[in-house]
Amino acid sequence: MKEFLKALEGLWILVLILIFGYFIFKVDVVVFWIYKIFLVLLPILGVAVLAYVARAFWLHYVRANFISGIEWVLLEIIPPRDVIRSPKAMELFITNALYHWSQKGGLETYWQGAVWFWFSLELVSIDGQVHFYIHIPSRLKGLVETHMYGQFPQAQVKIVEDYTLAVDKINLTSEWNLWGCEFKLTRPDAYPIKTYVDFGLDKDPKEEYKVDPISPVIELFGSIQKGEQMWMQIVITPSKKEYPEHGYFWRKKHDWVKETEIVLRKSLVEFTGSRARAPEDPIGGFAKEIRSPDFMKPLLEGAGKKMMKVGFDTGIRVCYVAKRELFNMNNRRNIRLIFRQYSAPYLNELTRINSTQADAFGTNFISKFTLLSKEKIARLANRMLLEYREREFFHPPMRHKIHLPWPLSPYLFPNFFHHHIFVLNTEELATLWHFPGQILKVPTLERIESKEASPPTNLPT
Repeated sequence: MKEFLKALEGLWILVLILIFGYFIFKVDVVVFWIYKIFLVLLPILGVAVLAYVARAFWLHYVRANFISGIEWVLLEIIPPRDVIRSPKAMELFITNALYHWSQKGGLETYWQGAVWFWFSLELVSIDGQVHFYIHIPSRLKGLVETHMYGQFPQAQVKIVEDYTLAVDKINLTSEWNLWGCEFKLTRPDAYPIKTYVDFGLDKDPKEEYKVDPISPVIELFGSIQKGEQMWMQIVITPSKKEYPEHGYFWRKKHDWVKETEIVLRKSLVEFTGSRARAPEDPIGGFAKEIRSPDFMKPLLEGAGKKMMKVGFDTGIRVCYVAKRELFNMNNRRNIRLIFRQYSAPYLNELTRINSTQADAFGTNFISKFTLLSKEKIARLANRMLLEYREREFFHPPMRHKIHLPWPLSPYLFPNFFHHHIFVLNTEELATLWHFPGQILKVPTLERIESKEASPPTNLPT
């Protein structure tokens, strides 16, 4: 054996080469088979990717075709002189007239491109005159009128021309100037904002004791001058927002009610423990015990109450529009604060995003010679105008479906924002959009001054 080892002393390099060559041969075989498998799977993967892209483009095409066939109308709602009902009446109207949930079949979805209808609840001031509008598909006009008269018999509903058409475009030489922004919730959708119940309006207090959160909004809208306009739109559709579940390969998803339950359970994990059951307990073993602190109670109660009412996918947008020589920077600042009274820091609040002053784009708006390109800001304002006019949130152009990281996305699709959709229930929506009570004496808010009544049945023929 020693002689054999001595003979190998001069051949150790050759031995290493043979061992290395053996592993190279084995690796080469592995690489060869990986290459073969790759050649087999490449066409399959390519077809799968092309099929996914083709499906997305086809759905976008058929849905755009379906949407282009929808005829829209703008209804103005003139509230009665004496609104004695609480916002609960508006909540019932939104639930009954605007919640159009339906199950679409394969033919409707993939061939006809059918989509759920969406609606826009709007509060608008034109030259200081305040108006309530609802933008709806024309086929639902009768249903909306029926439920509006059912809750507010003395109101008046009429078809009007779209007020946004008076502003043709926004650029550096146009007659009009525009500032706008969108809003989103600062915390998960599970947590509510302050509602009319928190202000005590569900108990129908006397007019002199009412604290209505929509009053300062209408006061602001009614304070602007001739040549100025303020627009607010709340675009809604029955909620079908999906949230991914972690731990599933195929990204299993659930709705907002299930998401609320998950959020609540996660918030209680820190305060959950185990304790041994009493010896006389026949079950035995250990039991879970939850001891949440007092400051958690409003959070848990608020989220629990929110999920008990019908939810809508929601997008909110506001605009301040004025003749260029009358554009008031103070009004621009004021309109972005109109939702401050609905904030509950321990629950949720609405915060401003996607403003046309371009602060969200960073270096995309830094040109070679100027810090902020006026042309780009004007282009962004004009796009905000078009999106407001289209009431666009739920079925945007294809560019919104391509999410590329910064800085690629701003340069491929310059000067636009991805919309943010969140869930509000009917109580929250009725808080943001309802008719004020009699205590609000804004002369620029048009009301029906006379009451209408049916003729007596005993009139002579």
